[in-house]
Amino acid sequence: MLKKFKFKDTILLVLILCLFNLSCKKKKIIPKEKIFFSNNIVVGADRFRKYISLVKDKKIAVVANQTSIVKSNTAFIKNGEEIFSFINIHLVDFLLSRKIKVQKVFAPEHGFRGKADAGEHVKNGIDSKTKLPIISLYGKNKKPTSEQLKGIETIIFDIQDVGVRFYTYISTLHYIMEACAENNISLIVLDRPNPNAHYIDGPVLEKENSSFVGMHNVPVVYGMTIGEYAKMINGENWLTNNLKCNLTVISLQNYTHQIKYDLPIKPSPNLPNAKAINLYPSLAFFEGTNISCGRGTEKQFQVFGSPFLPKEKYAFTFTPKPNFGSKHPKHNGKICFGENLTNESYLNQLNLSYLIYTYENSNDKDKKTFFNSFFTKLAGTKKLQKQIESGLSETEIRSTWQKKIDTFKEIRKKYLLYK
Repeated sequence: MLKKFKFKDTILLVLILCLFNLSCKKKKIIPKEKIFFSNNIVVGADRFRKYISLVKDKKIAVVANQTSIVKSNTAFIKNGEEIFSFINIHLVDFLLSRKIKVQKVFAPEHGFRGKADAGEHVKNGIDSKTKLPIISLYGKNKKPTSEQLKGIETIIFDIQDVGVRFYTYISTLHYIMEACAENNISLIVLDRPNPNAHYIDGPVLEKENSSFVGMHNVPVVYGMTIGEYAKMINGENWLTNNLKCNLTVISLQNYTHQIKYDLPIKPSPNLPNAKAINLYPSLAFFEGTNISCGRGTEKQFQVFGSPFLPKEKYAFTFTPKPNFGSKHPKHNGKICFGENLTNESYLNQLNLSYLIYTYENSNDKDKKTFFNSFFTKLAGTKKLQKQIESGLSETEIRSTWQKKIDTFKEIRKKYLLYK
């Protein structure tokens, strides 16, 4: 009897296991969600449990680009067996997989998939994967209209910033916050690290020089994450008519401003790596001059040069040509003499020596066309151009903006989420 009982029991157990296995394959049961992070940092987007209650059963719009990535797990069938794999997926895809009611996507400069040139017109359209409508927030339509927001209850903002005033994602953030405040829509900012958060430097923008490449009275490098910056926009009453946005920031874990963080995905086509991102605050001033920053090469914001610089002093050369992210590069097809900074030491402050030295050595028509009108928008002040033209040293120039930086640091303290 004992042997017979064991045999029947075994048969029953095998049948139960087979049925369970078939059920799992049919339903594709996925193990409980885990959190993955780089350098021990957990980004806001990965902390789904912190914001699920804010988005569940609500009609959502998402402000996102190619950097809006979530670490998630998935399962697939291979050779009849279920395989579990941990992958990066786009925030929009992730939210849809969790049955969140995403209605549309708003895309900043460079577009939803991050393929457009700087300043290029990005058209509205339909995302081929999700079939969601995509509305561009670059060009004439920088702020969502009431019609575009009709029916939306909450907006999620998740874009990787680089912590530089003239990098336009913080301007897009401003307009999103303003639109939310005007239309009684709540905003969730999923915070991400700032790779240039380890210092604060540069001239503070003067109000009369405000533009989309600089909307607020902050230094060029302001040392805050985009979540902290959103809190400052609200707290300093920078929105039109002193409006306040109903703001929630999903903060980072295991993060400080001094942690060196290499971005896993390039934030825009011409910032391809950590070196370019570190040099960007210093080299982007060249965008307002006749000097190329390396657009149209494979070393964007890691080299600079111009046909007007003397080859006797600048041995390094490059020739810009149309490529991914730069269809019409400055000095297209011309040999540029300049410097290769790919082995430059890690910068902990703005470096003005590149700009000052090239101005002093330029052969371009007695320097009358070295600067263009865009330079003042980037600098946020007319003083910097005048200081360089009058021959001030880097130390002398830096001393003129220190008082305003100290004032900004006191304001900044009120909004910090991290050390």
